[in-house]
Amino acid sequence: MAETEKIKGPASYFPSIEKKYGQAMPYWFDIVNQHRQLKHMEIVALLKTEHGLGHGHANAIVAYVLAQKS
Repeated sequence: MAETEKIKGPASYFPSIEKKYGQAMPYWFDIVNQHRQLKHMEIVALLKTEHGLGHGHANAIVAYVLAQKS
């Protein structure tokens, strides 16, 4: 029997983000991509204040998106 590889890093937060906030991950990725002109922590702050995300969840989303297109 093959073991499934455990998801590591920011993506490990994605199932709980979707469950807690009721939006699929592409929704959050789009928001980050719309604000790419901002610095990492400015986008985190935007997700926290305008969308009610917790710091860890917001930071994980931003880190993941910015790492994808670096």
